[in-house]
Amino acid sequence: MNIETTIEQCVLLPASPHELYAAYLDPQLHTTITGSRVEIGEAPGSPFRAFNGMLSGRILHTVPGCLIVQTWRSQQWRPEDLDSILILRFFAAEGGSGRIELVHVGVAPSDVDGVRDGWLRYYWTPWREYLERV
Repeated sequence: MNIETTIEQCVLLPASPHELYAAYLDPQLHTTITGSRVEIGEAPGSPFRAFNGMLSGRILHTVPGCLIVQTWRSQQWRPEDLDSILILRFFAAEGGSGRIELVHVGVAPSDVDGVRDGWLRYYWTPWREYLERV
């Protein structure tokens, strides 16, 4: 594993782990949170597309309420860049919040900083803002 192409992040959000897991895999809610149409499903093999096709992949494995594993790639990556693997683990945190632990392995070396920053900008911040409104 090349540590330079691996991103690890942890975020606390004001919802249960089961709610966070369900929101990520619900196309309508995922779309509402990110502000961009999302195609996603829970079954292994389900396609993933987001941000007008800028991101794509497939669901590899899920454990309801606990774990999502998927392939993931950006349209900006070179054809020779392999798909990355995204692992999202969901845990209960104090006060009824949920914690998401992200490990994103094999990110294209040319886009590590962009993807790292993109998680905060396009997912964690809007997700927190959405949860504070509902």
